Amino acid sequence: MIKIGLLGCGNVGHIIAAHAGGIQITAVYDIIPERAEELAALCGARAYTDFEAFMHDEFSIVVEAASINAVRTFGEAILRSGRDIVILSVGALAEEDFREHLVGVAREEGKKIRIPSGAILGLDNLKIGQVSPPRQLLLRTTKPPASLGMDVAARTELFKGLAHDCIRQFPKNINVAVALGLAAGRDAEVELWVDPAVERNIHEVFVEGEFGDIYIRVSNVPSPDNPATSYMAALSILALLRNLENPLVVGT
Repeated sequence: MIKIGLLGCGNVGHIIAAHAGGIQITAVYDIIPERAEELAALCGARAYTDFEAFMHDEFSIVVEAASINAVRTFGEAILRSGRDIVILSVGALAEEDFREHLVGVAREEGKKIRIPSGAILGLDNLKIGQVSPPRQLLLRTTKPPASLGMDVAARTELFKGLAHDCIRQFPKNINVAVALGLAAGRDAEVELWVDPAVERNIHEVFVEGEFGDIYIRVSNVPSPDNPATSYMAALSILALLRNLENPLVVGT
């Protein structure tokens, strides 16, 4: 059974704990004591608010479900400890210098940085872009106002440009764009819309290349306790973890 340490005890952490069959959460970390203790009680883990103490617990992989800042602050230390890390806040890897540094540390230590599929589908197929670069890689994301903490009367375009610029303005809402770029081997173009007529987070991916054309549309159910979080994104972490010990691996 895989033993994990959970970095971040918010909404995603609770979803992971609720569906963790076959996965043992041995330790949880959060800067807010009440959140760490609540989640620890839910999954029978030990609660920590001190990162160094957390890292001395017994687990083989760390699942980050906290924030971009948490990845930047703790990512290297986790890899240096001889553990793999699963990063949900993949926007942290939008900065090329930090990404290359973290990948270099993982290479030195013989460890893996694992990126779950999150709120999107098709990342395994998009990796063919590393072999045959796509001419177009566009993500059009449409979100309800509550997901962005906004109040608007009509469909409004909030951003149009490259993913690494978008993530700076919307760090909690556009991790999908960075994941797409990492999979395909090039920065994704992004359109971010807010629309009071929709109730779900909608991601549309447009890809064109020598291999053909790809169109993917995903309509995500927001997490019940946090409309900014995709329920699918949390479940994708569990799928990744369970696949680690599965002798039959589907996808590239």
